[in-house]
Amino acid sequence: MKRIGQYSAFADAAIFEAVRTPWVDLGGALSQVSPIDLGIKVGREVLARAGIDPLAVDSVLAGSMAQASFDAYLLPRHIGLYSGVAQSVPALGVQRICATGFELLRQAAEQLRDEAQLVLCVASESMSRNPIAAYTHRDGFRLGGAVQFKDFLWEALYDPAPALDMIATADNLARRHGLSREAVDRYARDSHQRALQAQRDGAWVDEIVTVDNQVFELEGYRPRGISLARRADAVTEDSHPRSTTLAALARLRAVHPDGVQTAGNSCAVVDGAAAALVGRASACTRPALARLLASAVVGVAPEFMGIGPVPAIRLLLQRSGLSLDDIGRFEINEAQAAQVLAVVQELELDSGRLNVQGGSLGLGHPLAATGLRLVMTLARQLRAHNLRYGIAAACVGGGQGMALLIENPAYRA
Repeated sequence: MKRIGQYSAFADAAIFEAVRTPWVDLGGALSQVSPIDLGIKVGREVLARAGIDPLAVDSVLAGSMAQASFDAYLLPRHIGLYSGVAQSVPALGVQRICATGFELLRQAAEQLRDEAQLVLCVASESMSRNPIAAYTHRDGFRLGGAVQFKDFLWEALYDPAPALDMIATADNLARRHGLSREAVDRYARDSHQRALQAQRDGAWVDEIVTVDNQVFELEGYRPRGISLARRADAVTEDSHPRSTTLAALARLRAVHPDGVQTAGNSCAVVDGAAAALVGRASACTRPALARLLASAVVGVAPEFMGIGPVPAIRLLLQRSGLSLDDIGRFEINEAQAAQVLAVVQELELDSGRLNVQGGSLGLGHPLAATGLRLVMTLARQLRAHNLRYGIAAACVGGGQGMALLIENPAYRA
């Protein structure tokens, strides 16, 4: 019988520490910062927070979706070098669209099975610097011919296989699962309110690092650095959480005439970066943030790509021997409200354990970095509430789902 999806179990992998920048709205204070420099910032910060010498790092894994700087090919290598990692340590670029952050952790855990002892994982995304691009002009322009420049940020949301954009795939799920516009808006309102309340309560203070104007030096090489836009001196918190109402959401026009998805019940577009240090749990000299137990990734139909977390979570539970009732918290990326509600319906998931601090509707979704944010947020919730297991999951453009199972090392029965 053909096996569905890919499952990996990890016997001795842990996240020692994890941090992120604030998520900042499109065109905001981070809009002119290269994703490489955002990645260097969190790379340096996570090493400092963990109290680990950068020279102890054996491998660098980094991910970013769009080519948001002219030196984008060098993103993994430069993040490693300017974070202080030894020049002899290799760096690898990783990409699984919205699940890139999960994939970084999966590959880090896999490397621990070989010779690696400590892996630096960094994901960085500048949505603001997504280019206006042309792919057919290398040989020049014909006299009177059309010049086809397009907005990469918008066009990247379109999947030519089913000839649908990501919003339309969520609308497909809404129709298939009988989700009304009112139900979708209600979920969005609640998510926004949870995110705003979590911010007021300081729920993300431990994971967010302040980003300010600074220079990154590397002996023998040119300095890099961060220069914030809009005359900002520093960025200290997520910029998108805000209050909204059902009435306000209902006034927004659907993206597609027959659909339920709007700008208000879809994920916010933001810039940001995140980093995690992954090492062997048996070698951790102080309490780890979380143990990495297993991952699962599964393909689904592209036209229903948002349902991807369902088979990924089912595979994760089946192979790990756990049930839904064993999982204390779920963090499932909120690409679109209809997409999350379809997942909840399929899994018959208790909403009281899902995205209790809000999600990407209220915070935003910097593609590559979201997976790391979901996991670090989940890990800190498990610690705060003495819960043992948590699952983070996301749908993936093109038709995939990925899920990660973590354990609270400080859990007491």
